Amino acid sequence: MGESHRCSVHLAIGGGAVADVLLWKNWFGSAAVLIGSTALWLLSERAGYNLLSFISNALFLLVVILFFWAKSALLLNRPLPPVPNLDISEESVVKAADEMQVWVNRALSIAHDITIGGNLGLFFQVFLGLWMISYIGGFFNFLTLAYIAVLLSLSLPVFYAKYQRQIDEKLIIAHKIIQTQYRKIDEQILRKIPMLSNNDKKNQ
Repeated sequence: MGESHRCSVHLAIGGGAVADVLLWKNWFGSAAVLIGSTALWLLSERAGYNLLSFISNALFLLVVILFFWAKSALLLNRPLPPVPNLDISEESVVKAADEMQVWVNRALSIAHDITIGGNLGLFFQVFLGLWMISYIGGFFNFLTLAYIAVLLSLSLPVFYAKYQRQIDEKLIIAHKIIQTQYRKIDEQILRKIPMLSNNDKKNQ
């Protein structure tokens, strides 16, 4: 039963190498992401190291090591450095573009419903969501938020996979409460706000 829950979570977040890292099935990859992001955050936030300078110096050091490794390998008849073939396939580019198109079209559809359709409920949801993001973002800088996102992505999927049934029960209860409260707000406040119909807009 637990394994079926774990498989469903694994498939829900992509079912590939990224899902293995997020669910700690690839311990080396997960630990590398955690240690690397922690080191980067500590160097940038605590040691005062500039992020752009750190990335540039790290890439510079990597290029120098690979260059001298390749030169010494040719002179000493040793194997070349194991650098993978860094080639992005057309299929992956098309897949990424399709995913981006879905998100952009969804955002444009929401914007259309708010501006042209006058959907007050959707406007209220978007306003509340953007305000919460702005409020939370005021406490942290971008790098700290990115580091928190990495920590959550490495912990929440594992926690959810382990306690999926209990969490789903609580989420269903919370969803019903939120729906009830939103319905009350919609009936008592939002529906009482006069909105222009499309015919009124055309006449004006």
